[in-house]
Amino acid sequence: MTLSVFDFFRIGIGPSSSHTVGPMRAAGLFAAALARESLLTQVQRIKVELFGSLGATGRGHGSGPAILLGLEGAEPDSVEPDLLPRRAATIRAERTLWLGNQRYIPFDMDRDLVFHGRKSLPDHPNGLRFTAWGRDGTELTRRDYYSVGGGFLRGSGVSDEGEARDDAPPYPFITADQLLACCNRDGVLAVSDIMLANEACLRPETATRAGLLQVCDVMQSCVRRGLEREGELPGPFKVRRRAPALYRRLMDPNNPPDPLVAMDWLATYAIAVNEENASGGRVVTAPTNGAAGIVPAVLHYYLFHTPQPTEDGVVRYLLTAGAMGMIIKAGASISGAESGCQGEVGSACAMAAAGLTEVLGGTPEQVENAAEIALEHHLGMTCDPVGGLVQIPCIERNAMGSVKAVNASRLALSGDGTHVVSLDKAVRTMRDTGRDMKSKYKETSRGGLAVNVVEC
Repeated sequence: MTLSVFDFFRIGIGPSSSHTVGPMRAAGLFAAALARESLLTQVQRIKVELFGSLGATGRGHGSGPAILLGLEGAEPDSVEPDLLPRRAATIRAERTLWLGNQRYIPFDMDRDLVFHGRKSLPDHPNGLRFTAWGRDGTELTRRDYYSVGGGFLRGSGVSDEGEARDDAPPYPFITADQLLACCNRDGVLAVSDIMLANEACLRPETATRAGLLQVCDVMQSCVRRGLEREGELPGPFKVRRRAPALYRRLMDPNNPPDPLVAMDWLATYAIAVNEENASGGRVVTAPTNGAAGIVPAVLHYYLFHTPQPTEDGVVRYLLTAGAMGMIIKAGASISGAESGCQGEVGSACAMAAAGLTEVLGGTPEQVENAAEIALEHHLGMTCDPVGGLVQIPCIERNAMGSVKAVNASRLALSGDGTHVVSLDKAVRTMRDTGRDMKSKYKETSRGGLAVNVVEC
Protein backbone atom coordinates (compact mmCIF):
# COMPACT_ATOMS: atom_id res chain seq x y z
CA MET A 1 0.00 0.00 0.00
CA THR A 2 1.30 3.46 -0.92
CA LEU A 3 -0.04 6.84 0.02
CA SER A 4 -1.56 9.25 -2.47
CA VAL A 5 -1.81 13.02 -2.34
CA PHE A 6 -5.59 12.58 -2.09
CA ASP A 7 -5.16 10.71 1.21
CA PHE A 8 -4.10 14.03 2.70
CA PHE A 9 -6.79 16.14 1.05
CA ARG A 10 -10.03 14.30 1.76
CA ILE A 11 -13.27 16.18 1.19
CA GLY A 12 -15.31 15.70 4.33
CA ILE A 13 -17.18 17.35 7.18
CA GLY A 14 -16.17 19.12 10.36
CA PRO A 15 -15.27 19.47 13.06
CA SER A 16 -12.59 16.76 13.23
CA SER A 17 -11.18 14.32 10.71
CA SER A 18 -10.24 11.87 13.46
CA HIS A 19 -13.55 12.28 15.29
CA THR A 20 -16.05 12.67 12.42
CA VAL A 21 -14.53 11.64 9.08
CA GLY A 22 -12.70 8.56 10.39
CA PRO A 23 -15.55 7.31 12.61
CA MET A 24 -18.10 7.80 9.82
CA ARG A 25 -15.89 5.78 7.49
CA ALA A 26 -15.40 3.09 10.16
CA ALA A 27 -19.15 2.82 10.72
CA GLY A 28 -19.68 2.49 6.98
CA LEU A 29 -17.07 -0.25 6.77
CA PHE A 30 -18.74 -2.12 9.63
CA ALA A 31 -22.15 -1.93 7.95
CA ALA A 32 -20.61 -3.04 4.65
CA ALA A 33 -18.94 -5.98 6.40
CA LEU A 34 -22.30 -7.07 7.84
CA ALA A 35 -23.80 -7.03 4.34
CA ARG A 36 -20.79 -8.77 2.80
CA GLU A 37 -20.93 -11.58 5.39
CA SER A 38 -24.72 -11.97 4.99
CA LEU A 39 -25.32 -10.86 8.58
CA LEU A 40 -27.30 -7.70 7.93
CA THR A 41 -30.71 -9.40 8.02
CA GLN A 42 -29.87 -11.13 11.31
CA VAL A 43 -28.84 -8.04 13.28
CA GLN A 44 -31.20 -7.03 16.08
CA ARG A 45 -28.91 -4.74 18.04
CA ILE A 46 -25.70 -2.81 17.49
CA LYS A 47 -23.54 -1.24 20.14
CA VAL A 48 -20.87 1.37 19.37
CA GLU A 49 -18.18 2.16 21.94
CA LEU A 50 -15.70 5.04 21.70
CA PHE A 51 -12.43 4.93 23.61
CA GLY A 52 -9.57 7.24 24.54
CA SER A 53 -9.69 10.65 22.92
CA LEU A 54 -12.82 9.66 20.99
CA GLY A 55 -14.52 8.80 24.26
CA ALA A 56 -13.26 11.89 26.05
CA THR A 57 -14.06 14.52 23.40
CA GLY A 58 -16.29 12.71 20.92
CA ARG A 59 -19.47 14.44 22.05
CA GLY A 60 -18.05 17.89 21.41
CA HIS A 61 -16.48 16.75 18.14
CA GLY A 62 -19.72 15.38 16.70
CA SER A 63 -18.60 11.76 16.66
CA GLY A 64 -22.02 10.37 17.56
CA PRO A 65 -23.99 11.79 14.60
CA ALA A 66 -21.12 10.94 12.25
CA ILE A 67 -21.14 7.30 13.34
CA LEU A 68 -24.92 7.01 13.13
CA LEU A 69 -24.98 8.40 9.60
CA GLY A 70 -22.07 6.12 8.66
CA LEU A 71 -24.03 3.09 9.85
CA GLU A 72 -26.87 4.25 7.63
CA GLY A 73 -24.62 4.43 4.57
CA ALA A 74 -23.57 8.10 4.44
CA GLU A 75 -20.05 9.01 3.30
CA PRO A 76 -18.02 12.04 4.42
CA ASP A 77 -17.38 13.47 0.96
CA SER A 78 -21.04 13.47 -0.10
CA VAL A 79 -23.22 13.70 3.01
CA GLU A 80 -25.02 17.00 3.53
CA PRO A 81 -23.46 18.51 6.70
CA ASP A 82 -26.77 19.88 7.97
CA LEU A 83 -28.26 16.38 7.83
CA LEU A 84 -26.13 15.02 10.69
CA PRO A 85 -27.74 16.77 13.67
CA ARG A 86 -31.25 16.44 12.20
CA ARG A 87 -30.94 12.73 11.50
CA ALA A 88 -29.28 12.07 14.87
CA ALA A 89 -32.20 13.78 16.61
CA THR A 90 -34.65 11.60 14.68
CA ILE A 91 -32.76 8.43 15.58
CA ARG A 92 -32.80 9.44 19.24
CA ALA A 93 -36.52 10.24 19.19
CA GLU A 94 -37.64 7.19 17.20
CA ARG A 95 -35.05 4.77 18.63
CA THR A 96 -34.49 3.16 15.25
CA LEU A 97 -31.54 3.07 12.86
CA TRP A 98 -31.65 2.48 9.08
CA LEU A 99 -28.77 -0.02 9.06
CA GLY A 100 -26.69 -0.16 5.91
CA ASN A 101 -29.36 1.76 4.03
CA GLN A 102 -31.36 -1.50 3.96
CA ARG A 103 -33.40 -2.16 7.11
CA TYR A 104 -34.47 -0.61 10.39
CA ILE A 105 -33.21 -1.98 13.70
CA PRO A 106 -33.85 -0.80 17.27
CA PHE A 107 -31.23 1.67 18.49
CA ASP A 108 -31.24 3.36 21.90
CA MET A 109 -28.59 6.09 21.84
CA ASP A 110 -28.29 6.16 25.65
CA ARG A 111 -27.60 2.43 25.73
CA ASP A 112 -26.01 1.65 22.37
CA LEU A 113 -23.67 4.64 21.87
CA VAL A 114 -21.13 4.63 24.69
CA PHE A 115 -18.34 7.17 25.30
CA HIS A 116 -15.54 5.67 27.44
CA GLY A 117 -13.65 8.80 28.48
CA ARG A 118 -11.18 6.95 30.70
CA LYS A 119 -10.67 3.69 28.80
CA SER A 120 -8.52 3.01 25.75
CA LEU A 121 -8.04 0.24 23.25
CA PRO A 122 -4.44 -0.99 22.91
CA ASP A 123 -3.27 0.21 19.50
CA HIS A 124 -4.17 3.93 19.35
CA PRO A 125 -5.88 6.61 21.47
CA ASN A 126 -8.76 6.92 18.98
CA GLY A 127 -10.46 3.53 19.25
CA LEU A 128 -13.94 2.40 18.16
CA ARG A 129 -15.63 -0.93 18.83
CA PHE A 130 -18.71 -2.11 16.93
CA THR A 131 -20.65 -5.15 18.19
CA ALA A 132 -23.68 -6.73 16.55
CA TRP A 133 -26.10 -9.25 18.12
CA GLY A 134 -28.75 -11.49 16.57
CA ARG A 135 -32.31 -12.35 17.55
CA ASP A 136 -31.41 -14.70 20.40
CA GLY A 137 -28.78 -12.37 21.84
CA THR A 138 -25.91 -14.20 20.16
CA GLU A 139 -22.97 -12.04 19.26
CA LEU A 140 -22.69 -12.05 15.48
CA THR A 141 -19.48 -10.05 15.10
CA ARG A 142 -17.24 -7.54 16.84
CA ARG A 143 -14.81 -5.22 15.11
CA ASP A 144 -12.32 -2.67 16.40
CA TYR A 145 -11.16 0.30 14.35
CA TYR A 146 -8.70 3.08 15.04
CA SER A 147 -9.16 6.57 13.63
CA VAL A 148 -5.51 7.59 13.39
CA GLY A 149 -5.86 11.16 12.12
CA GLY A 150 -6.77 12.78 8.83
CA GLY A 151 -9.59 10.29 8.26
CA PHE A 152 -7.15 7.34 8.08
CA LEU A 153 -8.25 4.05 9.65
CA ARG A 154 -6.60 0.90 10.98
CA GLY A 155 -7.90 -2.33 12.44
CA SER A 156 -10.31 -5.23 11.73
CA GLY A 157 -8.67 -6.10 8.45
CA VAL A 158 -8.40 -2.48 7.35
CA SER A 159 -5.02 -1.27 6.15
CA ASP A 160 -5.97 2.26 5.27
CA GLU A 161 -2.52 3.63 4.61
CA GLY A 162 -3.01 4.34 0.94
CA GLU A 163 -4.10 2.79 -2.33
CA ALA A 164 -2.92 -0.54 -3.73
CA ARG A 165 -0.60 -0.29 -6.73
CA ASP A 166 0.08 -2.90 -9.36
CA ASP A 167 3.64 -1.67 -9.77
CA ALA A 168 6.10 0.28 -7.65
CA PRO A 169 6.11 4.05 -8.08
CA PRO A 170 9.05 5.35 -10.11
CA TYR A 171 10.25 7.51 -7.23
CA PRO A 172 9.59 5.75 -3.92
CA PHE A 173 10.32 7.75 -0.75
CA ILE A 174 9.29 7.88 2.89
CA THR A 175 11.90 10.37 4.14
CA ALA A 176 12.95 13.83 3.02
CA ASP A 177 16.46 12.58 2.25
CA GLN A 178 15.00 9.94 -0.06
CA LEU A 179 12.79 12.54 -1.72
CA LEU A 180 15.74 14.86 -2.37
CA ALA A 181 17.68 11.94 -3.81
CA CYS A 182 14.77 11.26 -6.17
CA CYS A 183 14.73 14.92 -7.22
CA ASN A 184 18.40 14.73 -8.17
CA ARG A 185 18.44 11.22 -9.62
CA ASP A 186 17.38 12.06 -13.17
CA GLY A 187 18.67 15.59 -13.49
CA VAL A 188 16.88 18.08 -11.28
CA LEU A 189 13.18 17.42 -10.83
CA ALA A 190 10.82 19.46 -8.69
CA VAL A 191 9.08 17.82 -5.73
CA SER A 192 5.78 18.18 -7.58
CA ASP A 193 7.29 16.37 -10.60
CA ILE A 194 8.16 13.43 -8.36
CA MET A 195 4.67 13.36 -6.90
CA LEU A 196 2.98 13.65 -10.28
CA ALA A 197 5.02 10.73 -11.63
CA ASN A 198 4.14 8.58 -8.61
CA GLU A 199 0.45 9.47 -8.81
CA ALA A 200 0.48 8.29 -12.44
CA CYS A 201 0.66 4.72 -11.08
CA LEU A 202 -2.84 5.24 -9.71
CA ARG A 203 -4.60 7.29 -12.38
CA PRO A 204 -3.92 9.35 -15.52
CA GLU A 205 -2.21 12.69 -14.99
CA THR A 206 -5.32 14.48 -16.24
CA ALA A 207 -7.36 12.84 -13.48
CA THR A 208 -4.83 13.83 -10.82
CA ARG A 209 -4.86 17.43 -11.99
CA ALA A 210 -8.66 17.51 -12.16
CA GLY A 211 -8.95 16.00 -8.69
CA LEU A 212 -6.58 18.55 -7.18
CA LEU A 213 -8.41 21.42 -8.85
CA GLN A 214 -11.61 20.06 -7.33
CA VAL A 215 -9.88 20.10 -3.93
CA CYS A 216 -8.95 23.73 -4.59
CA ASP A 217 -12.57 24.54 -5.49
CA VAL A 218 -13.84 23.01 -2.24
CA MET A 219 -11.23 24.95 -0.27
CA GLN A 220 -12.26 28.18 -1.97
CA SER A 221 -15.94 27.50 -1.36
CA CYS A 222 -15.19 26.85 2.30
CA VAL A 223 -13.38 30.18 2.60
CA ARG A 224 -16.27 32.01 0.91
CA ARG A 225 -18.84 30.45 3.24
CA GLY A 226 -16.72 31.29 6.24
CA LEU A 227 -16.41 34.92 5.17
CA GLU A 228 -20.17 35.25 4.73
CA ARG A 229 -21.74 33.33 7.62
CA GLU A 230 -22.45 35.40 10.72
CA GLY A 231 -23.50 34.21 14.15
CA GLU A 232 -22.14 31.92 16.82
CA LEU A 233 -20.43 28.56 16.68
CA PRO A 234 -22.26 25.62 18.27
CA GLY A 235 -21.52 24.80 21.88
CA PRO A 236 -21.76 26.34 25.34
CA PHE A 237 -19.07 28.99 24.85
CA LYS A 238 -21.06 30.88 22.21
CA VAL A 239 -17.91 31.75 20.27
CA ARG A 240 -18.80 34.46 17.77
CA ARG A 241 -17.69 34.04 14.17
CA ARG A 242 -14.98 36.60 13.46
CA ALA A 243 -14.17 36.01 9.78
CA PRO A 244 -17.02 38.14 8.34
CA ALA A 245 -16.06 41.19 10.40
CA LEU A 246 -12.38 40.72 9.58
CA TYR A 247 -13.27 40.49 5.90
CA ARG A 248 -15.38 43.65 5.99
CA ARG A 249 -12.56 45.53 7.67
CA LEU A 250 -10.05 44.38 5.07
CA MET A 251 -12.39 45.39 2.24
CA ASP A 252 -12.99 48.89 3.64
CA PRO A 253 -11.76 51.34 0.95
CA ASN A 254 -10.86 53.87 3.65
CA ASN A 255 -8.15 51.67 5.13
CA PRO A 256 -4.72 53.36 5.15
CA PRO A 257 -1.88 51.58 3.33
CA ASP A 258 -0.47 48.73 5.39
CA PRO A 259 2.63 46.80 4.28
CA LEU A 260 1.59 43.86 6.49
CA VAL A 261 -1.98 43.56 5.27
CA ALA A 262 -1.25 40.17 3.67
CA MET A 263 -0.80 38.77 7.18
CA ASP A 264 -4.32 39.92 8.04
CA TRP A 265 -5.66 38.25 4.91
CA LEU A 266 -3.87 35.01 5.81
CA ALA A 267 -5.43 35.01 9.28
CA THR A 268 -8.85 35.82 7.87
CA TYR A 269 -8.72 33.01 5.31
CA ALA A 270 -7.67 30.49 7.97
CA ILE A 271 -10.25 31.63 10.50
CA ALA A 272 -12.98 31.44 7.85
CA VAL A 273 -12.13 27.79 7.14
CA ASN A 274 -11.83 26.76 10.75
CA GLU A 275 -15.04 28.46 11.76
CA GLU A 276 -16.76 26.47 9.02
CA ASN A 277 -15.05 23.35 10.32
CA ALA A 278 -16.07 24.08 13.92
CA SER A 279 -19.69 24.38 12.79
CA GLY A 280 -19.57 20.98 11.08
CA GLY A 281 -19.40 22.34 7.53
CA ARG A 282 -17.81 20.98 4.36
CA VAL A 283 -14.01 21.16 4.55
CA VAL A 284 -10.93 19.46 3.16
CA THR A 285 -8.67 17.63 5.59
CA ALA A 286 -5.25 19.20 5.18
CA PRO A 287 -3.95 16.94 6.65
CA THR A 288 -6.60 17.00 9.42
CA ASN A 289 -9.76 18.98 10.06
CA GLY A 290 -8.37 20.62 13.19
CA ALA A 291 -5.60 22.09 11.01
CA ALA A 292 -7.71 22.47 7.86
CA GLY A 293 -7.30 26.24 7.56
CA ILE A 294 -3.57 26.54 6.93
CA VAL A 295 -3.11 24.92 3.51
CA PRO A 296 -6.17 26.75 2.07
CA ALA A 297 -5.11 30.08 3.60
CA VAL A 298 -1.62 29.88 2.10
CA LEU A 299 -3.14 28.69 -1.19
CA HIS A 300 -5.29 31.84 -1.18
CA TYR A 301 -2.18 33.86 -0.42
CA TYR A 302 -0.59 32.37 -3.55
CA LEU A 303 -3.68 33.01 -5.66
CA PHE A 304 -4.42 36.57 -4.55
CA HIS A 305 -1.21 38.01 -3.11
CA THR A 306 1.58 36.84 -5.42
CA PRO A 307 2.32 38.24 -8.90
CA GLN A 308 1.58 35.39 -11.32
CA PRO A 309 -0.53 32.55 -9.89
CA THR A 310 -1.51 29.80 -12.33
CA GLU A 311 -3.73 26.74 -12.38
CA ASP A 312 -0.61 24.61 -12.75
CA GLY A 313 0.77 26.36 -9.69
CA VAL A 314 -2.28 25.28 -7.68
CA VAL A 315 -1.69 21.67 -8.69
CA ARG A 316 2.01 21.85 -7.86
CA TYR A 317 1.34 23.54 -4.52
CA LEU A 318 -0.96 20.72 -3.43
CA LEU A 319 1.33 17.99 -4.77
CA THR A 320 4.29 19.40 -2.86
CA ALA A 321 2.23 19.86 0.30
CA GLY A 322 1.08 16.25 0.00
CA ALA A 323 4.67 15.03 -0.26
CA MET A 324 5.49 16.67 3.07
CA GLY A 325 2.39 15.09 4.61
CA MET A 326 3.60 11.65 3.49
CA ILE A 327 7.02 12.17 5.05
CA ILE A 328 5.58 13.39 8.35
CA LYS A 329 2.99 10.62 8.58
CA ALA A 330 5.59 7.95 7.78
CA GLY A 331 8.09 9.26 10.32
CA ALA A 332 5.82 10.55 13.10
CA SER A 333 2.07 11.25 13.18
CA ILE A 334 -0.55 13.74 12.00
CA SER A 335 -2.89 12.77 14.85
CA GLY A 336 -3.51 15.21 17.70
CA ALA A 337 -4.51 12.29 19.91
CA GLU A 338 -1.14 10.64 19.25
CA SER A 339 1.30 13.56 19.12
CA GLY A 340 -0.52 16.71 20.17
CA CYS A 341 -1.21 19.77 18.06
CA GLN A 342 2.34 19.66 16.68
CA GLY A 343 1.10 16.71 14.62
CA GLU A 344 -1.83 18.69 13.23
CA VAL A 345 -1.02 22.40 12.98
CA GLY A 346 2.73 21.69 12.79
CA SER A 347 2.27 19.26 9.91
CA ALA A 348 -0.13 21.57 8.06
CA CYS A 349 2.26 24.49 8.44
CA ALA A 350 5.13 22.43 7.03
CA MET A 351 2.98 21.27 4.12
CA ALA A 352 1.86 24.80 3.25
CA ALA A 353 5.35 26.26 3.60
CA ALA A 354 6.78 23.64 1.26
CA GLY A 355 4.02 24.08 -1.31
CA LEU A 356 4.39 27.86 -1.39
CA THR A 357 8.16 27.60 -1.71
CA GLU A 358 7.83 25.32 -4.72
CA VAL A 359 5.39 27.53 -6.62
CA LEU A 360 7.48 30.62 -5.89
CA GLY A 361 10.44 29.01 -7.65
CA GLY A 362 12.25 27.29 -4.81
CA THR A 363 14.62 24.38 -5.34
CA PRO A 364 13.88 20.98 -3.78
CA GLU A 365 16.41 21.81 -1.07
CA GLN A 366 14.65 25.08 -0.31
CA VAL A 367 11.30 23.28 -0.24
CA GLU A 368 12.64 20.81 2.32
CA ASN A 369 14.16 23.67 4.31
CA ALA A 370 10.84 25.55 4.41
CA ALA A 371 9.02 22.48 5.71
CA GLU A 372 11.67 21.94 8.37
CA ILE A 373 11.54 25.55 9.58
CA ALA A 374 7.76 25.39 9.84
CA LEU A 375 7.72 22.07 11.68
CA GLU A 376 10.58 22.93 14.01
CA HIS A 377 8.74 25.91 15.41
CA HIS A 378 5.68 23.89 16.35
CA LEU A 379 7.53 21.16 18.26
CA GLY A 380 5.96 20.43 21.63
CA MET A 381 2.60 22.08 20.90
CA THR A 382 -0.14 20.38 22.91
CA CYS A 383 -3.68 19.58 21.79
CA ASP A 384 -5.94 20.97 24.50
CA PRO A 385 -9.35 21.87 23.01
CA VAL A 386 -11.48 23.75 25.52
CA GLY A 387 -14.69 21.87 26.23
CA GLY A 388 -13.72 19.19 23.73
CA LEU A 389 -14.64 21.56 20.89
CA VAL A 390 -12.46 22.42 17.88
CA GLN A 391 -12.77 26.14 18.62
CA ILE A 392 -10.45 27.38 21.38
CA PRO A 393 -7.50 27.51 20.74
CA CYS A 394 -7.74 25.61 17.44
CA ILE A 395 -9.11 28.38 15.21
CA GLU A 396 -6.47 30.95 16.15
CA ARG A 397 -3.73 28.35 15.92
CA ASN A 398 -4.59 27.92 12.26
CA ALA A 399 -4.33 31.67 11.73
CA MET A 400 -0.92 31.77 13.39
CA GLY A 401 0.21 28.65 11.54
CA SER A 402 -0.65 30.26 8.20
CA VAL A 403 1.52 33.28 8.93
CA LYS A 404 4.32 30.99 10.09
CA ALA A 405 4.10 29.00 6.86
CA VAL A 406 4.62 32.09 4.70
CA ASN A 407 7.43 33.26 6.98
CA ALA A 408 9.13 29.86 6.77
CA SER A 409 8.87 29.93 2.99
CA ARG A 410 10.39 33.40 2.78
CA LEU A 411 13.25 32.39 5.06
CA ALA A 412 13.94 29.29 2.97
CA LEU A 413 13.83 31.23 -0.29
CA SER A 414 16.33 33.73 1.07
CA GLY A 415 18.90 30.95 1.46
CA ASP A 416 20.32 28.25 -0.77
CA GLY A 417 18.69 25.29 0.97
CA THR A 418 21.67 24.55 3.20
CA HIS A 419 20.75 24.20 6.87
CA VAL A 420 21.81 22.30 9.99
CA VAL A 421 18.56 20.64 11.10
CA SER A 422 17.05 18.46 8.39
CA LEU A 423 13.33 17.83 7.98
CA ASP A 424 13.89 14.17 8.83
CA LYS A 425 15.48 15.17 12.14
CA ALA A 426 12.58 17.50 12.90
CA VAL A 427 10.10 14.72 12.12
CA ARG A 428 11.92 12.29 14.41
CA THR A 429 11.96 14.92 17.13
CA MET A 430 8.22 15.43 16.75
CA ARG A 431 7.69 11.68 17.02
CA ASP A 432 9.79 11.45 20.19
CA THR A 433 8.16 14.54 21.70
CA GLY A 434 4.72 13.12 21.06
CA ARG A 435 5.64 9.86 22.76
CA ASP A 436 6.95 11.74 25.80
CA MET A 437 3.91 14.04 26.03
CA LYS A 438 1.39 13.18 28.74
CA SER A 439 -1.91 11.90 27.44
CA LYS A 440 -3.83 14.75 29.07
CA TYR A 441 -2.23 17.09 26.52
CA LYS A 442 -3.26 14.99 23.53
CA GLU A 443 -6.86 15.79 22.58
CA THR A 444 -8.46 14.60 25.80
CA SER A 445 -9.46 18.04 27.16
CA ARG A 446 -7.96 17.04 30.51
CA GLY A 447 -4.99 19.43 30.49
CA GLY A 448 -3.68 22.80 29.35
CA LEU A 449 -6.16 25.46 28.28
CA ALA A 450 -8.96 22.92 28.38
CA VAL A 451 -8.67 22.85 32.17
CA ASN A 452 -7.64 26.41 32.96
CA VAL A 453 -10.23 28.19 30.84
CA VAL A 454 -13.04 26.15 32.39
CA GLU A 455 -11.76 26.84 35.90
CA CYS A 456 -11.61 30.57 35.22
